This record gives sequence, C-alpha cells and structure tokens, in this order.
Amino acid sequence: MSETVPRREPGRAAVVTGASAGMGRAIAAALGRRGWRLGLIARDAEALAAAGHDAQASGAPEVRTAPADVADPEALFAAADRLAAELGGIDLWVNNAMVTVFAPFAQITPEEFRRVTEVTYLGYVHGTMAALRHMRPVNRGTIVQVGSALAYRAIPLQSAYCGAKFAIRGFTDSLRSELRHDGSRIRLTMVQLPAVNTPQFDWARSLMPRRAQPVPPVYQPEAVAEAVCRAAETAPRELWVGGPSLRAILADMLAPGLVDHLLAKQGYEGQMAAEPVTPGRPDNLFAPVHGGHAVHGRFDAMARARVAAVDPALLRSAAALALAVPAVIALSRRLLRRH
Repeated sequence: MSETVPRREPGRAAVVTGASAGMGRAIAAALGRRGWRLGLIARDAEALAAAGHDAQASGAPEVRTAPADVADPEALFAAADRLAAELGGIDLWVNNAMVTVFAPFAQITPEEFRRVTEVTYLGYVHGTMAALRHMRPVNRGTIVQVGSALAYRAIPLQSAYCGAKFAIRGFTDSLRSELRHDGSRIRLTMVQLPAVNTPQFDWARSLMPRRAQPVPPVYQPEAVAEAVCRAAETAPRELWVGGPSLRAILADMLAPGLVDHLLAKQGYEGQMAAEPVTPGRPDNLFAPVHGGHAVHGRFDAMARARVAAVDPALLRSAAALALAVPAVIALSRRLLRRH
C-alpha cells in the first residue's frame, strides 16, 4: 500500500470500477453532479478517458483514471493505491465491473465460466480488499456492491453471471458481520438492480441464435445511477431498485418452484430479440471491445426514465406490523371480554 497522504475534504473521494460504459459511466456522472472527486477504473484506457471527460463535464471537481482489469488483484491494488494518492484517500468505493455469457450451461466452456466468475465475482472481492486497505486505517468509508435482482432469483442462459451475483451477496453478508464484530465505522451496502438499458447486451459473449436483450421493463442507466448514489449516501443494508426486482425477489421467496416453471417456459424467448446475432461479432469477455463505450444500449425506445427504490428493511417492518395488528386486536378483544 502506498504511504499515507494528506486527505482533502473528507467524504468526497470516490472510486468506480467498470466506469468506461453503461452503469459505471452513469454512476460516475451522477457522483460528479454531487461534487465527488472521482477515480475511475476499467480495462480500456481510451474509453476510460472519455468517461472521465463526461464525469468532469457533469460537475466533478477532479477526475483521475487508472486502467486495470479487476480480475487481476495486483493490478487493481496498484490502481487503487495510485488513485488514493492522487485524490487524497478513498471515501467511497463502487464495485460495478462485470462480464457475462448468454448461453445454456451445457454450451459454456470452463474457461468462459471462470472468466465471468473472475470479473463479476472476484472483481468485487478484489475491489473490496483494495477499498478496505485504504478505509481501515482511517476507520471510515462506504463500499457499494452493484448487484442485481438475479442475486436472489437466477434465470436461464446466465448461469455464470447469476452464480457470481449470488456469491457477491453471500460474501458481502459475511464481511458485514465481520465489520460489525470489529466495531468498524466502514459502511457496506448492496444495490439490487433491474434490467437496465446498457451496451452489455451487444458486446457480451452470446451463443444464442438471436441478439440478447433485457427482460422488460427496462430502465435508463441515469435513473438507476441515482438509486446507487442514494445507497452511497445512506448506506442501507440493501436497496432493491425497480418494481421488477421487488417482484422477482418476493416471488422467489414465496414460490420458487412456480418461478422455476415460468422461467423454463419464458426465460429463453424473453432474453432474445427478433434479430439474428451478427456472425463473428467481437465480445468483451476476455478483452475490451473498442468503440461503443456509451452509457445507453439500443433500448432507448422502451426504457423508462424513472425508477423507484425500496429499502427491504421497511418492507420487513411493514410485514411485521401487518402481522402484529390482528394479534393486538384479538388480545384487546379478549381483555375487554374479561372486563
């Protein structure tokens, strides 16, 4: 780890991984609008520089970039040390980088499955390690894990990605308990996202005959980025973004077998558009695809510009209250009858 450097304006230096496109780029811009100094990490240096210009245009007073592959822990640690030195510390770390493969499990190679796991799961582990190296000495900071409703309800054709998101949730829950045991003031939160209109559906590896698409309803990255910023500021244990996330999670809790049946019938067609896949198109599984590093994907016409976010702790409180009220009424009636 680099030597301790003087900190400037505590609470205002943030690092975002996977920041060159899609959600990462939208989150960086949203944090920039709030006045955060930013450190951005992704594989493609040119696209990362462009994302940095966007973040600065949004209002970020300072933007630094550090190209690195989150699957490479030493490269990521070095990037984090460099950004911490340049920004005067790290107060917020957003783990967001991901890759995926659209294919039935039987068609995925061990190398492909391993790569998705190394980026989408271990990339979060490495990022969290990097963040804690800088947060533990000052005993403060916030780590945001950008998750998915698929961390609760897996779907067909994305076994590697769903497995990674489940793993992130388990890892995060374990670490949260350890931080509380240590009396740490470092905050840890996970944001479960719905389908988002990002470029991933055009440059993810796909073995399907038709182009990949998100399962509707789909939301614009900027709206979802605002929810991620809310989590960064308030640090709930989790934040569930969008009605589809809420419905998918609750449905799986109540009737997982029924959801299995529905996804077996509808999960394939729902993730494929009508257009065939372009033969030989490049994908970003093992190396970046140059060009096309935008915030939005090709689904602007169907994407929603607003999205609600719910703290599940409030849902649990409401459910407990709903269960308690009839019990209190029954007890009151019994007491009245006695008198």
